[in-house]
Amino acid sequence: MLEPIVLNKGTPGEPCPIEATLDIIGTKWTFLIVRDLLLEGTLRFSDLLKGMEGISPKTLSLRLKELEAQGIVKRTVYPEVPPRVEYMITERGRQLESIFIELKRFGLTLQGK
Repeated sequence: MLEPIVLNKGTPGEPCPIEATLDIIGTKWTFLIVRDLLLEGTLRFSDLLKGMEGISPKTLSLRLKELEAQGIVKRTVYPEVPPRVEYMITERGRQLESIFIELKRFGLTLQGK
């Protein structure tokens, strides 16, 4: 069983876990990339690009590299011609799902106003 966590300000000079999380998923487009991979499981670069109107290929590539470095996304390259590259959410990335659900729940309350 997980130990309960209490929301607090923390200690000055020590890393804030909330800030660390937002540093990873709080940048523009990153949240939507993670959302799409949570929903779809595995997607190719072109599918991710089509699913997000307005994102540039350069930005998508950068965000995917950042997510891969954090262990949230796994990149698989298949030795085919042309090369096929797929991205999937990792188990670590799946831990974000409950956060996304709560944000959706809150967002739904905003629509009613």
